[in-house]
Amino acid sequence: MALNHVSRLCRNVEESVDFYTKVLGFVKIERPPAFDFDGAWLFNYGVGIHLVQSEDEERLPHNPDHLDPMDNHISSQCEDMEAVERKLKELDIKYMKKAVEDDENGTKIDQLFFNVPDGFMVEMCNCENLKLVPAGSLGKIKLPVDRHTPPVELNQNGNGNDDDAKDLTSYAC
Repeated sequence: MALNHVSRLCRNVEESVDFYTKVLGFVKIERPPAFDFDGAWLFNYGVGIHLVQSEDEERLPHNPDHLDPMDNHISSQCEDMEAVERKLKELDIKYMKKAVEDDENGTKIDQLFFNVPDGFMVEMCNCENLKLVPAGSLGKIKLPVDRHTPPVELNQNGNGNDDDAKDLTSYAC
C-alpha cells in the first residue's frame, strides 16, 4: 500500500539520530523494548527510518564521501530545494547538485545528493514536477484516492480517450 520504513545500519546510532532529526526533520519515536540490539526509530513525512547499530564495519559504505547519483540511494520530495541547499551549506555537508530537464514536456527536476554520516546516499528532489506515464501497465498501478505525487498520466496517448485509464485502481489507507 505504501512504503512503511527504510532500515539503515549505523556506525554510531546517536550521531545518525542527530543528523536525521536536525538536517532532515525526522522525529525520534519510541522503539519497542523487545529489541535487544542498539538502534532508534524515526518518523516524519509519512515514512519511518529504522537505525540499527552495525556490528560489522564491512557492511557499511567504504567511502562515506563518495557521491554518485547512479549508486544506491533513497530519495525524498522536498518543498523548498533552496532551503535544503542552504542547510547543507550551513552545516558544511558535501553535496552534489543536479537537474534533469525534459524540454519536450517543459519540466525540470532539481536534485541534491548527499550522504548521511554512515555514507549512505540521500537525494532530495522536487520530483512532483515530473508526470509519471505508465509504460504498458496502466491498469496495475495502485494510487491513493486522495492524492498522488508525482502526478500520473492516466492515458498513454494524451487525448483522454484511452480505455485503459478506466482500469486504474485506487486504494485508501
